[in-house]
Amino acid sequence: MQVNNRLFEIVYILLQKKKVTAKELAERFEVSTRTIYRDVETLSRANVPIYATQGKDGGIALLDKYVLNKTILSEEEQNQILFALQSMKNVSGQNERGVLEKLSTLFNKAVNDWIKIDFSGWEKDSAQETKFEIIKKAILNKNRIEFVYYNSNGEENKRVVEPLQIWFKDKSWYVMSYCKLKENYRIFKIARMKEVKILKEQFERELPKEQKDEQCDFKIISLKLEISKAMAYRVYDEFENESIRKKENGNFIVKVDYPETEWVYCYLLSFGEYAKVLSPKKARKIIKHKLEKSLENYL
Repeated sequence: MQVNNRLFEIVYILLQKKKVTAKELAERFEVSTRTIYRDVETLSRANVPIYATQGKDGGIALLDKYVLNKTILSEEEQNQILFALQSMKNVSGQNERGVLEKLSTLFNKAVNDWIKIDFSGWEKDSAQETKFEIIKKAILNKNRIEFVYYNSNGEENKRVVEPLQIWFKDKSWYVMSYCKLKENYRIFKIARMKEVKILKEQFERELPKEQKDEQCDFKIISLKLEISKAMAYRVYDEFENESIRKKENGNFIVKVDYPETEWVYCYLLSFGEYAKVLSPKKARKIIKHKLEKSLENYL
């Protein structure tokens, strides 16, 4: 559950139950009690009259007669919140669905099921989903994670990182982290992470103010391709319209930026005889070399 959603849930619970312990909230949201007390501080700074008491009958509560004021949000702002949660529930599951239902009731609005988002492949990949949930939980609870990582050269090593943010970029999931081995920020492709587990160690580090591609473990290569008109269905499926120019003979000139990894050369080769790399020269040489090595398999 996103932090802002959890904060709203806490207020909603307290409006109904009056008082609840930090342990109960921690178990409900699957976070630490330390995280719950941080949430209480955040709500207090936002002028929500919330307080915590110690002892046998202690717990977290709101001041009597507190009412969640929905009038501070305009009609348009209420709609934007509901639309955002509508899209989030397709990604994050039941937690956002519950918040969406409660907010729609609070705002007295019907929710139109206007969007469907599914980042999974056609084949069900339970391992990918499990890794995603582990990483998400570690980010929200600020726990370090440990995993075995395979880089673009197929080299394997064990990493301990402080996960900060999950990215979805160009059909793949990544996790922005602070890597203890490299002592710097790094981006890891989730598909290459194996044996992911949460460690008990917690961290306080936040996201860097500037996030640059140099923090990735790969460089970006700018490619200029000529692709046969016979591959038109792939051109329009796999490239943005802005990067495509159609020639008089019906072929396509495509300009695109990709991470310079083994994947990009395998991807280019997947077009077979129907594509040609025009630039840069380095990529042309690598493709030519790979084709020559492939031919050796048929001698």
